[in-house]
Amino acid sequence: MIRSALNYIQGFSACLADPVRRRLLIAHRTRPVAHPADRNEALRGAIGYLMRAQDQGRDAGIGSFHLVHGWSSSYPETTGYIIPTLLAAAEHLQWEEPRARALRAADWLLSIQRNDGGWQGGRIGEDRESVVFNTAQVIRGLLAAHGATGREDHLAACKRAGEWILGSQSRDGAWRQKNFLQAARVYDTYVSAPMLRLFRITGDDRYKKAAMANLEWVLAQQWANGWFSNADNTEKHNERPITHTIAYTIDGLIECAAHVRHDVMMDRAARTANFFLDTFLREGWLNGRYDGQWRGSESLITTGCAQLAVCWAWLHRINGDAKYAEGLQRMTDLLIAMQQVNYAGPPEAHGALTGSFPLWGRYENFAFPNWGTKYFADALLCAEGRLPKY
Repeated sequence: MIRSALNYIQGFSACLADPVRRRLLIAHRTRPVAHPADRNEALRGAIGYLMRAQDQGRDAGIGSFHLVHGWSSSYPETTGYIIPTLLAAAEHLQWEEPRARALRAADWLLSIQRNDGGWQGGRIGEDRESVVFNTAQVIRGLLAAHGATGREDHLAACKRAGEWILGSQSRDGAWRQKNFLQAARVYDTYVSAPMLRLFRITGDDRYKKAAMANLEWVLAQQWANGWFSNADNTEKHNERPITHTIAYTIDGLIECAAHVRHDVMMDRAARTANFFLDTFLREGWLNGRYDGQWRGSESLITTGCAQLAVCWAWLHRINGDAKYAEGLQRMTDLLIAMQQVNYAGPPEAHGALTGSFPLWGRYENFAFPNWGTKYFADALLCAEGRLPKY
């Protein structure tokens, strides 16, 4: 509580003391008005931020900008799953630079793979142990790089990582050991998905068996109303998880269901996605957290909103229901409006999204997390008909 209070005092003080940051603070007092905008221009701005974030550190990884602390060191996990976004944007915009940046990031990730086969949690410099979830996201990036180049070292690193993930799985299919908080969480569907992709590429059935065991455990955590137990990335607030980790869960289920053609799994994902869709179409807004009765609390989390837009795009592609397309359209319009608000702030953050709206919300306050802007870019690509490949 004291640390949180000090963080807010520091954040507001820094913003009020600087005219540019103060202007951004004032701009966040009002909800933005969504309106049709140029999605490719917004995408260029988002990719520009990600490339700028890559330039700030001592390596080819990607960090994030904070209004108080400046640029962070690189984050291996998010650098991993930003790679497919850079590659997709390069193809869509016919812009070579993001592709080159993605391959540089992949080479860097190869250089920091741990001896156990995994990748560290957290950011460079924090010297954390290898983490299952984070490692799986690096696998996503390296498989995308392998798809773009055919380089065998990318795939070899993924196999090593896959072996380590297999050895870290609990008997009930969850991942606890060597995972964040040493806790089983349903958003590890986002681990199962790259494991299934690794199975499809290598033919090694062990990856599929591990993924399916995890997915069976996840589905047992879902309530009849679509809410999931064990969905938050904290212990304190696990009874009301954030939209970011709920959306990971949905996205992972959809991706896995597509890999193995599992109708029940797809229906379960849609059940949860539909709550958010109906709420957003009705209210034009989402809270950041939701409890088991779907009661919302805390400020909107931009990352979760962008991820949900991607999920709606997938469901529209699968069943053609127009309401998913409407949700995708309206959510990307809203996120673009938020992006435009942030141009009132310092140039380092131009093109990015704040963690919460308003920027002093509980999730990643006063910050522009690179993963939020990554999913924003993915949602924009979805709105242009380009769904994620990895």
